[in-house]
Amino acid sequence: METALTRLTGVRHPVVQTGMGWVAGPRLVSATANAGALGILASATMTLDQLRAAVREVGARTDAPFGVNLRADAADANDRVRILVEEGVRVASFALAPSRELIGELKEAGVVVMPTVGARRHAEKVAAWGADAVLVQGTEGGGHTGEVATTVLLPQVVDAVDIPVVAAGGFFDGRGLVAALAYGAAGVAMGTRFLLTSDSTVPDAVKARYLAATVRDVTVTRAVDGLPHRMLRTDLVDALERSGRVRGALQAVRRAADYRKLSGTSWRRMLRDGRALKHGKDLTWSQVLLAANTPMLLRASMVDGRTDLGVMASGQVAGVIDDLPSCAELVERIVKEAEDTCRRLTASR
Repeated sequence: METALTRLTGVRHPVVQTGMGWVAGPRLVSATANAGALGILASATMTLDQLRAAVREVGARTDAPFGVNLRADAADANDRVRILVEEGVRVASFALAPSRELIGELKEAGVVVMPTVGARRHAEKVAAWGADAVLVQGTEGGGHTGEVATTVLLPQVVDAVDIPVVAAGGFFDGRGLVAALAYGAAGVAMGTRFLLTSDSTVPDAVKARYLAATVRDVTVTRAVDGLPHRMLRTDLVDALERSGRVRGALQAVRRAADYRKLSGTSWRRMLRDGRALKHGKDLTWSQVLLAANTPMLLRASMVDGRTDLGVMASGQVAGVIDDLPSCAELVERIVKEAEDTCRRLTASR
């Protein structure tokens, strides 16, 4: 299926696997790329050396284009951009809007720049700065999320910018791809659907928790880091929501200490990152500590399988997914269903 997204990135199908921390590693990304979709490597939890090694591993597993997700606010963002350029990565995606200078540096090197946004004004800003495409996530998506549904946000952005728009939040099959294309999108991006594949390295027991979830088991909470965060409801989430100020602070300190021990991060670094997270936001210091170690709360589930100690970011689509296909099977199924849907719609006229 050819669209503005496939022409821009060089992939065969207008489907994107999002850069999920601890999930979108070399195995999942290369399997997605080999299936003809755009795999995005999650780099925020990697050191510079780990990032270069991961990029090279993906390159050894596939000849197809792929991308890397970066944190625009990372202190070493420029170093990470240099790695992408040196290693010949095709696409750079961002969870936050990159600066005009960073976009310019990537574009000069021939890297496609695709920031993720949750509001029309943000899409207009990055488009004016030279972004090649924009990924728009509605509130149905997993992780940090906004309040506007994809079906309302997507047409706003499509009408506001002249670059390809990729729709995210609530997509899992070929019918959704057709719907997104009808709105004017150039493709769809999916996180939870790719997490729930046989190529995902997430522990089987954790995948089983996702598969058992209903739509009502996926919630949005501010209890983890003070910001709206869509995830599966668990005993840990319930405990965080019930915690009073003192108890919550003690839990945050304990988890921060666990994070410091596992990651080797100093207390000075954690407090500095915490102050940066607190700036401009109405967060308590216990929320700041939790925000600083949210990656470790995700790691506990996504890597270690400890759902009692970690959180499970999830899109609402977890409630309607019931199988674990390979990436190749998933992409083939989505494209076939999209083509069949288009034929049915044409025949019914």
